[in-house]
Amino acid sequence: MKVLAHRGHWLTRPDMNSMAAFERAWAGGYGIETDLRDLDGEVVISHDPPRRGAHTLAQFLEGYAARGADTPLALNIKADGLQDAVAKALAQYRVRNAFVFDMSVPDSLHYLRNGVPAFLRLSEYEGETALLERAAGIWLDGFESEWWSLDIIRTLCSRKKAIAIVSPELHGRPHESAWQMLKGLEGNLRDMVMLCTDFPDRADAFFGK
Repeated sequence: MKVLAHRGHWLTRPDMNSMAAFERAWAGGYGIETDLRDLDGEVVISHDPPRRGAHTLAQFLEGYAARGADTPLALNIKADGLQDAVAKALAQYRVRNAFVFDMSVPDSLHYLRNGVPAFLRLSEYEGETALLERAAGIWLDGFESEWWSLDIIRTLCSRKKAIAIVSPELHGRPHESAWQMLKGLEGNLRDMVMLCTDFPDRADAFFGK
C-alpha cells in the first residue's frame, strides 16, 4: 500500500504543508497530499486562504524533481481556475505521478481536458457520477464513519481505478480498526490503493513496503 503523507510528514501542526514536512516525506519515500490555491497570480501551497510568503507550486515541484522522486502527489484543488497553471507546472517539472482532486464539477472538466489525471471523490454524501468513467481514480472519504468496505474497494479496483483512502484520523476518529480491515486486502489489490494519513511512518510499519 502506498502511503500519502497528509500535508507532508509533519511533526507539529504548524509544520503542515511546510518544506520541512515535504522534505521529511521525500526522505521517507512517501507520497504527499497537499493543497493548492492562488495568490497574486501564482499557484501556492496553502490549505487556508494564503498569505504572502506561501511556498509556490513551482518551489514544491522543484524540490520533488530534485530528489528524483516518483512517489505519488495528491493535489487538493482549493480554488477554481488553476488548471492551466497546474498543467503547465506538472509538464515543466516532468511530473508523471500526480493527480488532482476536490475540484468543482466544471473545474474537473477543465483538468480532464488539459490531460491532468483527476480523482473523483466518493463519500457517504457523494455518490458516483458520470465523471467516474473519465476519472483516473477515486478519492474514498468518510467524513463521519467508515461507510466503505473491502467489497466496495474490490469493485472499484475491478474497474481499473486507482484508489486513495482517507484515513479516519484526518476527521478526528481512531484509525486502528480501519487499518486492520485494509490489511485484509489481497496483495495485488493493495498495490492499487493509497492511504492518506497523518501518520505515514506508522502506516509504513503497519502495512509494510
